[in-house]
This record gives sequence, C-alpha cells and structure tokens, in this order.
Amino acid sequence: MAERTKPPFRADHVGSLKRPDGLMAARERLLGAHDRDHNFAPHQNAALRQLEDRCIRDAVALQESAGLRSITDGEFRRRIWWSEFLLSLDGVEGNYGGSFTDFRDKTGHAMPAPRIDVKGRIRWRSSVNLEPFRYLKSVTRQTPKVTMPAPQTLYHFTSRDRVDRAAYPDLAGLWDDLADAYIAELAALGAAGATYVQLDEVVTACLCDVRQRGAFKARGDDPDAVMKAYVWTINRICEARPVGMTLAMHSCRGNYQGHWLAEGGYDPVAEYLFGNLKVDAFFLEYDSPRAGSFAPLRFMPKEKTVVLGLVSTKTPELESPELLKRRIDEAAKLVPIENLCLSPQCGFSSNYLGNPVTIDDERRKLELIVDVARDVWGRA
Repeated sequence: MAERTKPPFRADHVGSLKRPDGLMAARERLLGAHDRDHNFAPHQNAALRQLEDRCIRDAVALQESAGLRSITDGEFRRRIWWSEFLLSLDGVEGNYGGSFTDFRDKTGHAMPAPRIDVKGRIRWRSSVNLEPFRYLKSVTRQTPKVTMPAPQTLYHFTSRDRVDRAAYPDLAGLWDDLADAYIAELAALGAAGATYVQLDEVVTACLCDVRQRGAFKARGDDPDAVMKAYVWTINRICEARPVGMTLAMHSCRGNYQGHWLAEGGYDPVAEYLFGNLKVDAFFLEYDSPRAGSFAPLRFMPKEKTVVLGLVSTKTPELESPELLKRRIDEAAKLVPIENLCLSPQCGFSSNYLGNPVTIDDERRKLELIVDVARDVWGRA
C-alpha cells in the first residue's frame, strides 16, 4: 500500500501526554495547587517554561522512539486541553461551578465540568500557539502537530445566559467572531510553517447522548441548531486555512482523569456531520462499547481520512494486537482501508493531572499502535 506522505499517518495520536511527576509538582508549586484554583489561563513563569522545554524534549524523544511520524509537545504547557487558546481571546473567562454537565466514570462517580463565561466581544489579539509550535518544530525531525480546542467547545461549556447580551444579542455574531479568531490563529501558525492542526471537541458525542441532549434543551438550546452552527463555523475556518495545512477534528466523549461526558454511537449525527463538515480527517473514539458500532461510517465521504481511536488512554491494560486488526478489518467494510489510520481514542492527559496510566503504559500503547499499523498497512 502506498505510503502516506501527509498527515494523518497510519499510526497517529491525539496529542496530550502524561506529564512527568516533576512537571506536575512544579506547576502546582509555581502556579497553584489544582484546577479548582481557577488558574486556567496561559502562564508567563520563566522557571516553569524552562522545565517544560526539557520535558517536551523528552516527550518528543519518546514519540520518535515509538515510531510516530506526527509529534506533539504533549500539551505540557497547558493546565487543561482547551484553556490556552480560548482564554487567550478577548472576552472569554474560565471558571468552575454552574456548568450544565459533569464527567462520570464506570462506578458512577461524578466530577464537575468547567464553565466558560463570555464577558464581551470575542477578539483574537495574538497567537498563543505560535511560540510553543516554534519550539516543538525545533526539536523534532518529524511532522509537528498543533492541537487546539474546536470552536464549538466554547459554547458547549457556556450557555446563552452566560454570554453577554450586549456583546451578542444574536448568537450568530458569536459564531462569526469565533470563526474570525480561528482563521487568524491558523494564518499565524501557517506562516510559521505549521502543516498539521487538530481541532479537539466533545460536542459531537454529547449531541449523540440522550442525557446530554436533554441537558442542552434544559438550558434553552436546540441541539440540532447547535450542530448546524458549529458545522458552519468550522467550514468557514476550513475555507480560509493556509494552503497545504491538514485540518483534522477529534470527536471525543470526554476524558478527564479516567471520566467521560457522553455515551452512545455517532448514529444520530453521522449523516449530517460526515456529509457536511469540510475537515480533512476525523479522529473518532471507538475504544469501548460506549462508542457504539462502526455503522455510522457508511456516511463517510470517500475523500475523508478516518483515524480509528481503538486504543484506550483511560486504562493501563494493553489491547490485543489481533483484536485491533480484526476491528480495523471490520471498519474497512465501510471505509476503504487506504482511508483508515489507527490511534488512541483520546490523549493521555487532558488536564495536567492526567489519566490513571503511567508514562511507561503510554509508551507501550504508542508502540502497539505503530506495530499494528505496520502489520496492517506495511508502514506506520
């Protein structure tokens, strides 16, 4: 099979990596003890930056030694996956308390989701991803990958009541301003040489979950209208992206210290979403029965790449290579195998505290993905 010369690659990964204990301890010592301190925003601590640089070099070495061709900085500079970019925008604030949803695990234990408040017009001033990208590009021989929250993330963790009505009497203006902010960010990244950007989001999966759809309606939102607004927004961004930039979207069911937000397959949204969204690739979560079947993939257009998230980042148990190969074969009945790739279902550390896995667990899982990709496609 022909080698993929542009991302996503046959063996890929979502982005965040488990932080070393020393980096977690330093962040708590220098910036505050825990997410509940509301300290979401990008930091300017020089000592922590130097430690992050060293840890990122080690994370790059881990990814390259595993055989990966797309390399991230592990999101080591972030407190939580969505915080850096969204909170760099004028008018956006992050808080805890009052969120319309929560995270759960298999025992039923619940953890509160964050909340975003929109206090004024959303405006992009400068790129918060630019310097981290430049550093990453300087320390890897492979393709550097930038991850950032998809625009729908902002509205998912807010609500009409938490969006300033003087700034946005009509929510169409909010989606328009969000698109402008993302277009400016991608232009800055493209000018610096970025060719691979992934938009991360949980909204798609929540719009497939009966419980979450009910929560949307209870807060006064029409779930289908939200879907249409975010597809319109991303398509505007896609149309204006720099030439040669691959834009992927990672649709997750939530990943917070082993907890999740949503359950259910992509069936309720697949035909509209896959048929209308103009991203180049979809990273889809398929690591557990909560994700449903591959049946929705029948709506995937032929020109799209599908990255199957078959390996769990929530548990240390290593998946069976033979099981992964059987599942790839099953998906290939609906999407041509040359359009498929393999990855974990999510990152290993959506916030700085991470999932209940070790760095060694992470390494073994990334090596597994590369080994299986070589067996299936001939190359990773």
